[in-house]
Order: sequence, then structure tokens, then C-alpha cells
Amino acid sequence: MATKTTTKADDKPAAEKKTAAKKTAAPKAEGAAKPNALQQPLKPSAELAAVVGAASLPRGEVVSKVWEYIKKHNLQNPENKREILADDKLKKVFGKDKCTMFEMNKHLAAHLKSA
Repeated sequence: MATKTTTKADDKPAAEKKTAAKKTAAPKAEGAAKPNALQQPLKPSAELAAVVGAASLPRGEVVSKVWEYIKKHNLQNPENKREILADDKLKKVFGKDKCTMFEMNKHLAAHLKSA
């Protein structure tokens, strides 16, 4: 039966091997990274701006601010928390009296434009 011979590189623990590999990788330029779709600032429509403000925001921030508004004004259906009961401001955004939280992003996308 053949035995495996080890070299000094094989004697290092796995954690040391990973850090050595990270050090040899080329560092990325800080400002050169292009923001992905969730990080690009978007301009809300007038209807959506009434809920989240008029400033340009990334999509993730818009969704977070809409959820803050929903929870602050107690707009979730008590029997089905996935359903949002729209008030006057959200009716203009959703186009209907209620929608599910899964439909909400579709309605928000219609009210966001590139800044």
C-alpha cells in the first residue's frame, strides 16, 4: 500500500491555507464596484414619495420604509399578516384596497424610476 508523502504546505492547518489564499488574491478597487440592482438609487413617484419621502433611495430602503409605514399605521390584516390593507396613500401606490406582501414589490417597482 502506497503512503502519501506530505510537504510543508500540506502540514498547515486549513485556516492558515485559507488566509494564505486570500492574501495572494488581487485586491478589488474600492470605488470601482458597480452597484447592483438593489443598491442603485431610484426616484419614487409622487404617490410613493408620500409614503417614503421624495429623496432617491435604493430599492431595499424603499421596501423597508414601506414596511415601517405599514407597521406604524397597523395596516396588516390581523387574521392574515401576509395581507396589507391599504390606506388612502397606499391605495394610490397599490391601485387597490389590499394586496399581499408578495404582490407589494411588483406595485412598488411600477413607482420607481432610475435617478
